[in-house]
Amino acid sequence: MSKADLIFIENCKDILKNGVSDENLKVRPRWEDGSEAHTIKLFGLTNRYDLSSEFPILTIRRTYLKNAIDELLWIWQKKSNNINDLGSKIWNQWADKNGSIGKAYGYQLGIKHKYKEGMFDQVDRVIYDLKNNPSSRRIMTNIYNHADLSEMALYPCAYSMTFNVSGDRLNAVLNQRSQDMLTANNWNVCQYAVLVYMMAQISGLKAGTLLHVIADAHIYDRHIPIVKEIIEREPYDAPVFELDKSIDDFYKFTTDSYTLENYRYHELKERIPVAE
Repeated sequence: MSKADLIFIENCKDILKNGVSDENLKVRPRWEDGSEAHTIKLFGLTNRYDLSSEFPILTIRRTYLKNAIDELLWIWQKKSNNINDLGSKIWNQWADKNGSIGKAYGYQLGIKHKYKEGMFDQVDRVIYDLKNNPSSRRIMTNIYNHADLSEMALYPCAYSMTFNVSGDRLNAVLNQRSQDMLTANNWNVCQYAVLVYMMAQISGLKAGTLLHVIADAHIYDRHIPIVKEIIEREPYDAPVFELDKSIDDFYKFTTDSYTLENYRYHELKERIPVAE
């Protein structure tokens, strides 16, 4: 059975059993009917995924991998902050009339900075160091730019990646300030797992470990019955993920540059309400 399923199930059980409710606090998120969207949360979840063992996608519910990769490439490859460059509509609610989400996500990765070797944006600096300075302990990105927060439609949730080469393996730490476990947890895990696979391939390395650190891991009140039903399901085996081995340039990856064989999953029985 999929190890990602087991991790998710244990996380959710832990939150439901030991989490703290914010029902007595004033909160920002709202449901479609305008009522406050409260959560039960747990502070400081840390999950480790061995990418050399299996691809960490859930089978107890479906994760739409192609759409997840599309968003990843929108941020990391296109370095865009405009929803017109994105295939899905997941960011529409945050965009202005021109499609911009402000100085957030891809915008931050695309800003060039001065280094002794020249000018690089954050993505190109990661690629440069993986190829030229693999022993470096400084290979990281951070898009939580306090100077620009007032001009972001939404503060970054997954905000930092730290890459580390051990032997022939590329490992990474994903830091996330906030995580909606039902709607976004495995979406983000799969995205950044794919990013590690991509960065490893273009650098002549193999994918190693993805460490996911979540500060505020929460389940929304109206998601609790759905989560309880999902985590009682029997997981299937993890599918086999493969990248197109002919690609050696990060900017040539597309949403069709992978295969996912034998992906079996349980269908959701109802629509998931989304807090805004």
